[in-house]
Amino acid sequence: MNHPAFPAHAPLAVQTRGELVESVHYGSLIALAANGDKMLTRGEPGAAIYPRSALKPLFAVAMLRAGLDLPADQLALAAASHSGAAVHQDLAAKILADAGLEPTALRNSTDLPYGPAERSAWIHAGHGPSQLAQNCSGKHAAMLATCVINGWDTESYLHRDHPLPTLIRKVVAELTAEQPTAISTDGCGTEVFALSLTGMARSFATLTTAAEGTAEARVAAAMRAHPVLVAGTGRDVTALMEAVPGLLAKDGFEGIQLIALADGASVALKISDGGDRARMPAAVSALLDLGVDPTALEPFNNLPVLGGGQPVGILHGFPAA
Repeated sequence: MNHPAFPAHAPLAVQTRGELVESVHYGSLIALAANGDKMLTRGEPGAAIYPRSALKPLFAVAMLRAGLDLPADQLALAAASHSGAAVHQDLAAKILADAGLEPTALRNSTDLPYGPAERSAWIHAGHGPSQLAQNCSGKHAAMLATCVINGWDTESYLHRDHPLPTLIRKVVAELTAEQPTAISTDGCGTEVFALSLTGMARSFATLTTAAEGTAEARVAAAMRAHPVLVAGTGRDVTALMEAVPGLLAKDGFEGIQLIALADGASVALKISDGGDRARMPAAVSALLDLGVDPTALEPFNNLPVLGGGQPVGILHGFPAA
């Protein structure tokens, strides 16, 4: 079987055990200064990569431009990969109800809650997979509400030629300043676009520096005001936004992390094998280069590696901060 060319990934994180390097996580990363200059690159940040759920904030921008008007908590959920807690599911249901729709209108995939604690509680309560519990239900509820506002068909809102996906493609291309090199289908059923990490970082910088009142600024403000709704209790993306004032962060499956600071400095990275544990330590290494307070970042880097219940090594961004 012929495969596309592999990106020229580089080491982004390393785990030690005792005196030895036990594991090395490869990937690609770019950090942009507030003026857009490249501050740091590793691997091949120009390679085409699927951002997965990290692009949800851009989807939300497109929906606001199409007339969607949600309060900040619901807008944060529209940009979320939520853990499936009751507050997440209830808000998704309210977005639908306010648009005159039932959860049966959702066309996202069914799943159990994403958060481990939320999943355990859900199962113990006797529930199975559902579309509201799936981590993208807020985005899909908002997509349906956007369709109702515009008089667009709600049955086919995932079809490529539907007005909403057509608009989303246009807005993603505008905010990343790139045309997708490929389009496929994400896990929840929406389109996913192949873009460079450079374009992804650029788009997040646009969100945090946009003029007040614009769709971009509204999405960024909602996410920063409600970080628990963007992910969930115990999730690193939520904790990072709580720890660093003005920071905007969104993760995506397969080892994607996008971050922008209040001044527009930004980071985008991909862990090559899609593993999740190296995502945040790798991001911290770049954030330190951008001048973020090391104390605020310490909980996300130099993570202890245990042996017999005791620390015997660390997992940290490469090179070590």
